[in-house]
Amino acid sequence: MRRLREDQARMHLVMMLALTFTTGIVDAVGYLGLDRVFTANMTGNVVILGMALAQADDLPILGPTIALLAFMLGAAVGGRALRGARTGWSGRSTSLFALVGVALLLTGAASLLQVPVHGTVWGAVVTGLIGLVMGLQAATARRLAVADVTTVVVTSTIVGLASESRLAGGDGKNFPRRLLAVLLILLGACAGALLLRLHIAAGLGVAGLLTVLVALLGHAARERRPVPGR
Repeated sequence: MRRLREDQARMHLVMMLALTFTTGIVDAVGYLGLDRVFTANMTGNVVILGMALAQADDLPILGPTIALLAFMLGAAVGGRALRGARTGWSGRSTSLFALVGVALLLTGAASLLQVPVHGTVWGAVVTGLIGLVMGLQAATARRLAVADVTTVVVTSTIVGLASESRLAGGDGKNFPRRLLAVLLILLGACAGALLLRLHIAAGLGVAGLLTVLVALLGHAARERRPVPGR
């Protein structure tokens, strides 16, 4: 039973790292394809808004504001949906991650019919939709409580990577996962930028497919959970 729990913990880590990669894709798509908007990394949006309010470098205000508010709404919906659920993967986790993946796929498909352009209503809608589901993903991932892997931000991960490293006198216990999280969001951003050369739908489609796969794998791992008393 203990080994099964350890296997599930490793599986959860791998899945959250996969979602960290998809976050990089989505943020690259948002920043490069939707006029410098972060749809997952809200720190970036807050900083952009601060500079935009000072009228620096003609930075956007509407897009980051929509993304920020939508992200908060998605996180609130996720928190409400998971209220009372056990810590770790639950049936609700599967449903919410699947919803995120399907929403990204549908948004990508809709973008094939009409490319979202910043400054248009459709561009604002796409920004809001992506921000909404990324907030939902963040809240769901938070419930899994995988140390150092939030899927949407790596600043705190980088702090832990450096401050608890052997160089800093720490034990370096979580060094591999922290390093992987940073590298994967970087690689995801690179992949997102490359996919954007094909079409904005390409990045959203890949991110959506990976998220649905994570939902299915998480559900399968949950089904192997030991039954109490056995």
